[in-house]
Amino acid sequence: MWGAIIGDIVGSVYEGRGKKIKTRDFDFFKPYCRYTDDSVCTAAVAEILLDDLPAAPTLQRWCRRHRGKGYGGWFGRWIHDADPRPYWSFGNGAAMRVAPAAVVNRDRSTEEALADADRVTAITHNHPEGYRGAQATTRAIWLALQGGGPTEIRARITKEFGYDLSRSVDEIRPGYRFDVTCQGTVPEAITCALESESFEDAVRNAVSLGGDSDTLAAIAGPIAEAMHGIPEDMIAEAKTRCLSEAPDIVRVMERMREAACG
Repeated sequence: MWGAIIGDIVGSVYEGRGKKIKTRDFDFFKPYCRYTDDSVCTAAVAEILLDDLPAAPTLQRWCRRHRGKGYGGWFGRWIHDADPRPYWSFGNGAAMRVAPAAVVNRDRSTEEALADADRVTAITHNHPEGYRGAQATTRAIWLALQGGGPTEIRARITKEFGYDLSRSVDEIRPGYRFDVTCQGTVPEAITCALESESFEDAVRNAVSLGGDSDTLAAIAGPIAEAMHGIPEDMIAEAKTRCLSEAPDIVRVMERMREAACG
């Protein structure tokens, strides 16, 4: 889904020491914004599910092709492992790449969507919190694609996954800090989407928390996309500004959009 890619791109410039912000007032597409590992992994998962490819080698192939995109330490080693095995991770990478599981199953059952989420999560993030984060993200997107509103989605995610979604974005923001775990990222990202009035609004919420900005926005983005849609000029801007050297990401995202519309 383009929501994950654009969220990643917009949030990318607020990664790193001294770059984090605690405001929604910022230029949406800033100079030097870029796609990161979040976009690469989302595109890889899209191809895996669209073409029924083996998950681990396909994800490795995509990440090896897109080098130096901010891969975490354990995952960075996993990419080049001749015998890749899961490493009990509960990092938020499980959630930031999983949006395609909801999209390819939008006309199927939620159980099928969650099964696909588990399939692409199990190869690396096989900790219970890794599965929970990926499943909750998938479920939120799937519900939004069925026309579910914020109240319904909040209630279901709270009941089914035990996440606390009671705080508002304004309540989360002051004390929120950089966190790369699913349990410290997914509830906040979902809240950013559910409290939004547009796709852009959700991404601004996510970046304004001052945390793992690109990943928060990459998780909130596809939920908000399913709820509100994305302006075509925003997609065009992302392609022109940041993806001119990544035609493979553009191609698979366009295939995913066709699947979502079909």
